[in-house]
Amino acid sequence: MKYSISTLLLVLCLGCGQKKEEVKVTADSAPDKVKLMTLDPGHFHAALVQKTMYKGVDSTIYVFAPEGPEVRDFLTKIESYNSRSETPTHWKVNNYFGDDYLEKMIAQKPGNVMVVAGKNSKKIDYILAAVKAGLNVYADKPLVINPEGFQKLEEAFKIAEGKGVMIYDIMTERFEVTTGMQRQFSMLPEIFGQVLEGSPEEPAIIKESVHHFFKYVSGQPLVRPAWFFDVNEEGEGIVDVTTHLVDLVQWELFPDQIIDRTDIEMVEARRWPTVLTLDEFTRVTGLESFPDYLKKDIEGDKLKVYCNGEMLYKIKGKYAKVSVIWNYEAPEGTGDTHYSIMRGTKSDLIIKQGKEENFKPTLYIKSKGGENFEDFITKAIEQTIDSKFPGTKAEKVSENIWKINIPDEFKIGHEAHFGQVTQNYLRYLEEGELPNWEIPNMITKYYTTIEGYKMAKK
Repeated sequence: MKYSISTLLLVLCLGCGQKKEEVKVTADSAPDKVKLMTLDPGHFHAALVQKTMYKGVDSTIYVFAPEGPEVRDFLTKIESYNSRSETPTHWKVNNYFGDDYLEKMIAQKPGNVMVVAGKNSKKIDYILAAVKAGLNVYADKPLVINPEGFQKLEEAFKIAEGKGVMIYDIMTERFEVTTGMQRQFSMLPEIFGQVLEGSPEEPAIIKESVHHFFKYVSGQPLVRPAWFFDVNEEGEGIVDVTTHLVDLVQWELFPDQIIDRTDIEMVEARRWPTVLTLDEFTRVTGLESFPDYLKKDIEGDKLKVYCNGEMLYKIKGKYAKVSVIWNYEAPEGTGDTHYSIMRGTKSDLIIKQGKEENFKPTLYIKSKGGENFEDFITKAIEQTIDSKFPGTKAEKVSENIWKINIPDEFKIGHEAHFGQVTQNYLRYLEEGELPNWEIPNMITKYYTTIEGYKMAKK
């Protein structure tokens, strides 16, 4: 994929009280390099995209943002990656700070890919503006948080197709190794059989995740902006983190298949809040009081954040259940956790991440009594799994349950997954197209979360 990048003048404002400089922006590389523009980096995921360097990507990042703590945190993280002792990056940053940051990016277009991770309420408008300007989009989830946003998303995909540019969301969880292993085994009929239809009580697939407001990122306590707790900006839990789980349901149940919105039937959905004290809010945000825009969510002296959600639905006739829970802080030595089960005719594939697993995601295969099942597992690892994940072993832990022991080298962690997703996206850019199922499945994914949101709000 070839790009034409013009030489232009970029106004650089390094921060409040500093003088503005007129900087001549020139390509320091071949014109076919991918050039990244980071727009309004309000979420730390924006920085994680730059935690590594990429072949074929220009080393200059063009940042367009309003002045504030979020963009300063982004720049601090980039500098920390550049200055670390092991495998330092070498990003150069050109900034434009101002209220007209979006207009400035569209007018100047020093790059060809817009990276966006920040306020979810604004994201779809950023995406629309970018594709109308002929820019590729690489966006953190969720792309939309309400029905109005979903309508804009459909429009954006149509425009992107006409302009020949790509919209892609950052689905890091596809690269979590136990999830990938669960998918691999589900595609082996001799082990998994066929996926069951399931029932409301025992769905064919369940995805549950538990997250925490207070956590560490890149070794430092994460400071969240106050708007993160405003569901009008961040979106409710049922349309935010749930996006990952709905994506995995599609990706695992129907690998490389097109899923249409007519394949989705919402059965039930609910939402509920996590309640935070002012002290807890202060510890996470650094603010000593609740901002006025959060007063609508305060009862007594506590903040109610509707960040928890659960959906039961049918996808191509199979029952699926997804749920997201946010707690304040994980117990010491733990972190965000995940649980999943896929039910097949010959076995269940179960991911647990509890105390017994030292709070590390672990895959179990539970046989339903077939003959020579252990031989099938051994053969599958030798002939299929080992080529992708060398050193993987199956440990029999009971009469009908095997634990899949994956070498630590493949357990790289959530932050590193951003680099893997980015490499994938860059490959699609080079090829000039996405797999034929990606766009319809993205649309259906957000259709599912929005339908769940609508039902939960009734």
